[in-house]
Amino acid sequence: MAAAGFCGSWFVFSCDSKLVAVHSKQRQREPFVFDCGAAERTPRSTKDDDNSGGGAPEETGSDRVLAFTASPSGKLVALTDDNKRLVLLHCEPSWRCISVRSVARRCTSLLFSRAEDELLAADKSGDVYSFSVAEPQREGELKMGHLSMLLAVTMSPDDKYIITADRDEKIRVSHRRSPYNIQSFCLGHQEFVSALLIPSGHPRWLLSGSGDGTVKLWEFESGRKLQSWDLRELEETVSAVQFFTVEQEGEEKLVPHSRLALPHCPLDVTFDPEGRLWVLMDSSEMPLRVYTHRRDSWECAAESPELHTVTEAVRPHWETLEVSARTSSRFEHLHKVTFDNVTAYLQKKQQRLEEQQLKRTKAPKANGNKKARKETADTPAST
Repeated sequence: MAAAGFCGSWFVFSCDSKLVAVHSKQRQREPFVFDCGAAERTPRSTKDDDNSGGGAPEETGSDRVLAFTASPSGKLVALTDDNKRLVLLHCEPSWRCISVRSVARRCTSLLFSRAEDELLAADKSGDVYSFSVAEPQREGELKMGHLSMLLAVTMSPDDKYIITADRDEKIRVSHRRSPYNIQSFCLGHQEFVSALLIPSGHPRWLLSGSGDGTVKLWEFESGRKLQSWDLRELEETVSAVQFFTVEQEGEEKLVPHSRLALPHCPLDVTFDPEGRLWVLMDSSEMPLRVYTHRRDSWECAAESPELHTVTEAVRPHWETLEVSARTSSRFEHLHKVTFDNVTAYLQKKQQRLEEQQLKRTKAPKANGNKKARKETADTPAST
């Protein structure tokens, strides 16, 4: 499971148990590597001990990085791994580990507040925990709970609302200071919701992506759905990136703009501070590509010096990663599995009726054979 992002001018990507950061502008700066396999083991928190209930200890994880995020200023990075550790890193002026804390459950999504005083961690049990940035050794506090596994978390630009998405198709908008006070629900997806984004310049809009193949646009404060697109219907299914644009005429709305075909399956995409698109792909020979927007289209910047710098630093880590681990997805087992009990019942009923009919058909024939044998036996032999 690989992911990519930018923290200032640092290109950051996760590769199994490692988080690798490469400065895209200054080649003289050494790449930074944080290996969870070599990180300190965190002691069990008091909350874990209180919740254990005397049961068997939970299974040990694999050190694989599950999620990471960068702060709005580009000075902080947080990551969480399969061993239920939450790592806080400082990247400017130089990289250093600030703290390693434990989380109650394996996390799926992380988010810094705009003020960078709080770090939110959403986990598989449906809880969101709040961790202090100013007090990096302090244990997390339960912020809010859900009835389903959480897959994404974001916050409104004014830090007023926390927005969460779960496996059961729901998007919930809660007040940050009083999370028990729910502002709205954004309902309409048919499968798990795995991505949330508030687009720049539109602080009241929310974009959501789902396993049902659709992207939806919401006015999240009211929960009103504004638009919906089924990406499978926009064009033939290929490895591609779909772009949308804001139409300014009349009421503002998003419209499909263009589609960028890719040479390999994309694993993640991110924009750098200059607005260029970086694509992480499933390829040992060409793991990265950069695209620049020019003349109303996206062009491949194959000769970009930044691309060359990052690729050379990324390649040694990328080549040691098994293909299965590179392409594994946390969404593989999230699709609904439906059980049609009525159809199965009717099939079994039909089978029983056919078997009964077959028995009835065989019964007269068997009785007839018995009667014929009896009559033959009673007939006296001729002399």
